[in-house]
Amino acid sequence: MLRRLAITLGDPAGIGPEVVLKALANSTWTENCEITVVGTRWVLENTYQQLRKTTPAIANPDHLNILDINDGPSPSSIKFGVGNASSGAASFAYLETAIASTLKGQFQGIVTGPIAKNHWKAAGHDYPGQTELLAVRSQVNRYGMLFVARSPHSNWTLRTLLATTHIPLSQVPQTLTPQLLDQKLDLLILSLNQDFGIKTPKIAVSGLNPHSGENGQLGIEEKDWLIPWIQQKRDRYPQIQLDGPIPPDTLWVKPGQAWYGQNTAAAHDAYLALYHDQGLIPVKLMAFDRAVNTTIGLPFIRTSPDHGTAFDIVGQGIADPSSFQAAIALAIELAHSAQPPSPAHPITYQ
Repeated sequence: MLRRLAITLGDPAGIGPEVVLKALANSTWTENCEITVVGTRWVLENTYQQLRKTTPAIANPDHLNILDINDGPSPSSIKFGVGNASSGAASFAYLETAIASTLKGQFQGIVTGPIAKNHWKAAGHDYPGQTELLAVRSQVNRYGMLFVARSPHSNWTLRTLLATTHIPLSQVPQTLTPQLLDQKLDLLILSLNQDFGIKTPKIAVSGLNPHSGENGQLGIEEKDWLIPWIQQKRDRYPQIQLDGPIPPDTLWVKPGQAWYGQNTAAAHDAYLALYHDQGLIPVKLMAFDRAVNTTIGLPFIRTSPDHGTAFDIVGQGIADPSSFQAAIALAIELAHSAQPPSPAHPITYQ
């Protein structure tokens, strides 16, 4: 069965249109998947005409399936490389259209282009990011941001789930609770099982404080509840190797070695980081140009490149499509894997 994916342009004033056209220059995508670009046709045509002479590997919009948003931005309202409320409104409309179409069964998943959160807010849409809008429109409250990257050195796959995402660092200790980690761990195990075929995974859980609190000397969260929570989860999932809390400064040593081909067997199948930068600094250090953000817990597939709008390089033809290509590849891979059961279903191991 031919799978169908939607690709949103993201903010039309950013590098989204460029990386989409560069990524879709690879015609092999369409051998296993039917791809539709959700956005504004004139933005794609403008980008193509500007870059085609200096960028040979770029798709012609005339050869693409484009779902042109009728109420999209006018040429006079968009300033490429800057962005504004109009570009924010457009990127919001692209994603809303893709979500609605996917929920109707027209697509199996969405690959989202990068947006500027401040431009969404300027347009009157107050969401922390695309992930939260996807969850709201899908009517799910259990979801997670899983970052996936395959090493070009060893073919080992790094998978990092964030327990908390776009919140201030000062709010992290109050937001982290055993109940929240229950949700994240259940989703992670389900994704590893259903999406990646890993039935008995090895999962590492990070500590929150330096040295994982050092028995309460450098923070009490580990001693008070995180260590007991991990032991409880080991009892609940006897077939899962659950290690932690591993001190944050040493957690990434083994995955770093595995990324560069050293002792991949010692690395874990997935890493549960407790806050945004704790997980994404190492991910971007190792895999900035190939990491993919996939939202687990949705009723459909969603992947996204792990980069932003990069307004400062728009129109120069130098935007790297590698992460976007990886996002498409992962979406196609997940679309052809067995569909996961509802995340509302409990996970049980006999």
